[in-house]
Amino acid sequence: MRKMLVAVLGLFIAAATAAAPFTWPGGAQAAVSLGYDDGLASQLDHVVPALNKRGLKASFYLPINSPTLPARQDEWKAAAAAGHELGNHSLFHGCSGVGPGREWVLPHRDLDKQTPVQVQEHILAANTWLQSLDGKTRRTLTPPCLDMKAGGQDFVAALRPHFVAYRAAGPGLVTDTAQMDPYAMPVYFVEGWSGEQMIALVEKAAAQRAVVSLLFHGVGAEHLSVTREAHDQLLDHLAKNKARLWTDTMVNVMENARKQAGR
Repeated sequence: MRKMLVAVLGLFIAAATAAAPFTWPGGAQAAVSLGYDDGLASQLDHVVPALNKRGLKASFYLPINSPTLPARQDEWKAAAAAGHELGNHSLFHGCSGVGPGREWVLPHRDLDKQTPVQVQEHILAANTWLQSLDGKTRRTLTPPCLDMKAGGQDFVAALRPHFVAYRAAGPGLVTDTAQMDPYAMPVYFVEGWSGEQMIALVEKAAAQRAVVSLLFHGVGAEHLSVTREAHDQLLDHLAKNKARLWTDTMVNVMENARKQAGR
């Protein structure tokens, strides 16, 4: 009898954790999240108008020390009012200064020289600042450089109650509810990609009914950029295929996905 109860319990546990394919709004084949980091001028000059023209929504991850804040904060308020997410990218874009290509990290913003509590305070203060722009309390976080340790210790785990999700893992597609970790959502860095490459990625996601997240910085300017032509080619494809490719803010995509996963 005991063996039978254990077996039945095992079946219940397996059923509870079994993979379940996502079902996206309107029967769409994929959920596409476009995210733009660092609050760059090209995002206000080109990206927001291009998205609005096509009726697409995206997430903009703003460090509060961005030169476009406060100089162009009214434009960020307008972006939020148009339905775009203002995501959290901390106060000062602190990153680890260790490793190749990190020479630009200033000593006083080096995460290796800070404590988790310091960084957590910066991120929560950024939430307050962003709420003053958009009036919202639900948003997502992208840790700058995807670095999640300060002084060698994790600082993001304690912040989970304050965010719907994190973009915080290397490239990959999330194809079902069992696979999904809202606080380790993968992103593709698309620096230098062509329009054809980005379209191929979202179509790959559609074939798997997956969540796919693309991470941009500059568009036609600034650092880690893609060309405006490649970016517009992707947006044209998404707009033409809205019924198949649900393109929305990361917070909306993840609230939908978490509801399906019961989390």
